[in-house]
Amino acid sequence: EAVLRSPSSRNFNPWRFVFVDNKNLIEKFSKAKQHGSAFLKGAPLAVVVLGDSTKSDVWIEDCSIASILLQLTAQSLGLGSCWVQIRLRDNENMTSEEYMRKLLNIPEHLKVESIIGIGYPAEQRSGVSMDELQFSKIHLNKFEANHENSS
Repeated sequence: EAVLRSPSSRNFNPWRFVFVDNKNLIEKFSKAKQHGSAFLKGAPLAVVVLGDSTKSDVWIEDCSIASILLQLTAQSLGLGSCWVQIRLRDNENMTSEEYMRKLLNIPEHLKVESIIGIGYPAEQRSGVSMDELQFSKIHLNKFEANHENSS
């Protein structure tokens, strides 16, 4: 429900989602790219986020918004999640997108943006403390170059 309620530019809804709970498929997803996807091997659920490039020129942005809403919803349910970038990445033999396209029989007009792995977190991580936040990256009313370099 959360991903289907995600906002999109001009309400074109160019996103598509493949929810995968098949352990064998998810294990194959863990080899989708050379670095950063191995953790998927143990995930009980993976959501492949696709964008229809024929429906919208901002499918990447729309899919990113839907992805983060999926991650926030998972967190609100006590689950952990992690984003695996697929777009513009490679595995050992082909692009990560081609690899995923073959695994899931994805049509050519749908682009693979990412995989969101979802499950119970193996560890609890502390958030960044207030004094570690990069407040210098926030500007008021105009951009001030000196402001960013001052801290």
